[in-house]
Amino acid sequence: MKLTHDERWNLVDEIAIRTVKFGKYKLKLSDVLGELTVKPLTGLPVAVAVLFGFWSIFTSVAGTLITDGFMVKLFDDHFLPWVQAAWPDPESILYFLFVGNPNADSCFEAFGVLTSGLFVAFGIVFPALLVFYFVMTVLEDSGYLPRLAVLLDTFLHRIGLHGYAIVPTILGLGCNVPAITATRILETRKQRFIMMTLVALFIPCGAQLGIMLEVIPETIGFVFLYLIIGYALFGFVLNKLIPGKNPEILVDVPRYHIPVRSNVIKKMWMQTRNFLFDAVPFVLLGVFLVNLLYLGGIIQWLSEVTAPVFVTWFGVPKETVGPLITAFLRKDLAVAQLSNIPMTPYQMISAVVLVTIYFPCVATFVAMFKEGWKELLAAVGVLMIVVFIYGGIIHGIGILLGVA
Repeated sequence: MKLTHDERWNLVDEIAIRTVKFGKYKLKLSDVLGELTVKPLTGLPVAVAVLFGFWSIFTSVAGTLITDGFMVKLFDDHFLPWVQAAWPDPESILYFLFVGNPNADSCFEAFGVLTSGLFVAFGIVFPALLVFYFVMTVLEDSGYLPRLAVLLDTFLHRIGLHGYAIVPTILGLGCNVPAITATRILETRKQRFIMMTLVALFIPCGAQLGIMLEVIPETIGFVFLYLIIGYALFGFVLNKLIPGKNPEILVDVPRYHIPVRSNVIKKMWMQTRNFLFDAVPFVLLGVFLVNLLYLGGIIQWLSEVTAPVFVTWFGVPKETVGPLITAFLRKDLAVAQLSNIPMTPYQMISAVVLVTIYFPCVATFVAMFKEGWKELLAAVGVLMIVVFIYGGIIHGIGILLGVA
């Protein structure tokens, strides 16, 4: 039966009368918090507090409680002595590859596949990722992340992005691969390219953060300062150089609510599963290949050839070549290697920043390739230029301050 225009509207009115109830709206606490967290005057202090709390939980639980309080003792006091005693012939090549230095007192210093490889993967990185993804999921499912996007929209517009670029940025602190994929939420090709490049350059993954907390806990703040400045500076430059539009943000901001436990568990499992099956093999392979390169004298040769660039321009020891090669496989492993190279505190800061902004790890490289080979080639070109320019700037600042 067909209804006339008036009959359809009468039917709509009748359904509305039966289903919609009108009354006085009562303001709830979640509504008040929702307003406070999107207005700059109150939202920015809240954002600083939230991110500081995020970082405090990350460092205290992942670094101090789990890694230092349990994993270090498990690996160094029990696992390392057992492997060193069980593996025959400490003078053999296989011992060097899989166990590492026979005189090492810790798995971190041994640098074998079964010692440093397993310790980095499960003793440092895995706890860090668990804590990171838990806090990240809670912030996302509670409704805070959309408000953070609205709050940061003005700043991000100045570097060619909009507020929702904060999502791939924060995702990159867990893993750059999903962050590269998340750039698809941005509307224009220009925005996606800028975001992909900035993630590959200036966003250290959760695995790398975990190692940084272990290696340079006192100076990690300076590393972050250089990365944040680089993120803003080169984002602004790319926005000026790359043609294209930067549309306004259009985002649904939900009400605050308590995250659903089952959703939190599922999301954490999805992320940690990817690490266990995708990243761990690269960590072990990275240790193995780097040890082979050391045995073959290749890294020593590259150190001598590239010494003028590293020592004169970047202000770091020539031995940094080895970690940079490792960084293509796993950047967390590269930072772990830096701890075994004698350096001043400022040289260590410069070296860690170099590893971060250097060529992306192979998993990120593949993710960027999936987004388009032209974009990948352009991003690699930008990466090479930024590494050379920004690395030299950091060294120059150290010279001016008298700490290089």
